[in-house]
Amino acid sequence: MDSLKIKRLCENAVLPKRATPGSAGMDLYACLDNAVTVEPHCCFKFHTGIAIALPSPDYGAFIFARSGLSVNHGLAPANCVGVVDSDYRGEIIVGLVNQFDTPYTVEPGERIAQLVILPVSLMGTEECDELDDTQRGEGGFGSTGRT
Repeated sequence: MDSLKIKRLCENAVLPKRATPGSAGMDLYACLDNAVTVEPHCCFKFHTGIAIALPSPDYGAFIFARSGLSVNHGLAPANCVGVVDSDYRGEIIVGLVNQFDTPYTVEPGERIAQLVILPVSLMGTEECDELDDTQRGEGGFGSTGRT
């Protein structure tokens, strides 16, 4: 079985872990010396104090919001989903934006996001003059109906 290698970069870094055996993602934790308040509609880059090594280019690590933090307090990844490539070895940093009108304070060691490891297709690309036809064609943005 493949495994994710994790390197602790800071003494107070909390290693990612799943909250339950059935959790798809591993929680990422803020590696802070002091609490940080994210003001409304502002972004802050949170250090996690860890670096990772994926087992091969067949995998990517993806940083998703923690649902409670985003839905209840407005903090979600600024880029919607962060992508960590298989060859990146630097610190995992999570940019969170406060989408609400009230400030939110993140405490040291607080869970701030979740890391999900997924397979990645490394298919090549081919330029062409025409694409094959489908039933949907070029219809987008609601073209298949409301339901």
